[in-house]
Amino acid sequence: MSYGLTCRFGLDFLAGRQFALPALFVLGGFLLGFLLERLILFALGRLWSRRGWDGWQTVRRSVLGMVTLLCVAGGLYAAMRVTSLYPTALSLYQRAFVVLVIFTLSLVTARIAAGLVDLSIRKAEGALPSTTIWGNVVRMLIMLTGLLVALKLLDVPITPILTALGVGGFAMALAFQDTLSNLFAGLHILASGQMAPGDYVRLDSGDEGYVVDVTWRNTTIRTLPNNVVVIPNSRMASAIITNYHRPAPEVSVLVDVGVAYESDLSRVEEVTLEVARQVLRDAQGGVSEFEPMVFFREFSDFRIEFTVVLRAREYVDRFRLKHEFIKRLYERYREEGIEIPSATRALRFEPQRV
Repeated sequence: MSYGLTCRFGLDFLAGRQFALPALFVLGGFLLGFLLERLILFALGRLWSRRGWDGWQTVRRSVLGMVTLLCVAGGLYAAMRVTSLYPTALSLYQRAFVVLVIFTLSLVTARIAAGLVDLSIRKAEGALPSTTIWGNVVRMLIMLTGLLVALKLLDVPITPILTALGVGGFAMALAFQDTLSNLFAGLHILASGQMAPGDYVRLDSGDEGYVVDVTWRNTTIRTLPNNVVVIPNSRMASAIITNYHRPAPEVSVLVDVGVAYESDLSRVEEVTLEVARQVLRDAQGGVSEFEPMVFFREFSDFRIEFTVVLRAREYVDRFRLKHEFIKRLYERYREEGIEIPSATRALRFEPQRV
């Protein structure tokens, strides 16, 4: 009786040791990955933050969690090596481990590359939001390359796959013609520099607003009433676009004014320019460095008409600038006694003869 209990206790102890060692490998891989990841991020953060590199945060977000995942996978691999598995199962796990490593490295590389591409576009566009289409294209190419490398290491023939993709790609191109048309149209819009996120544009359809994003399928525009207009990229590529941010966001603001024929035009011009300079200096959105101009245009039926040229920092500022200028000019004309005539019509009624 005591001999049987002793043998059973010994078998349970050996079984416990058999599963305890693999568990220690997995736990050790997790702890090693956690500490190694923190050490790497701390060292790189000290190095790159001291040099003032803006892409450091992108690299940090991309690497976070990946080193720990690789070390845990390594711990699982070591645990499988010390356990008594069938050769077929061990070979299958080895292949899965290779695929996991390649997938993790591809994912980290894709994140870093897409983040750096977005960062470079934001810098080039003057700290404006970047488009998602470039980051998605870079991410897709890197992940596809990682997939081909994994298939090559697993001794899977790639040539038949590429041939099948080539034949199937033709059929897919016909099936997804609209999708591919929008994709390449979006790439063409961004590559040609017609517009970028943050630009204020007006289409020949009458839609206008700020460009929010250009995705692989649509272009999103936010209108001034804070609504969103979603337009397919193929239609954007063929539309007539007026971009009020290219080549520069500053725009001229034209204000038409008219004074009575009895007015002193030299005094009118002097007073108008004084008010215009004051508005450009005080009003939000005005370009204070710009010298306003007055151009007398024509003799109309009841007044002398002229145009005042102001300058706003961007297209939407012209509404506020025009409002402030008209209000102050009207008050100043009243103080100076300058008349702004309006069209009048005299009606004469003659009595009917009976």
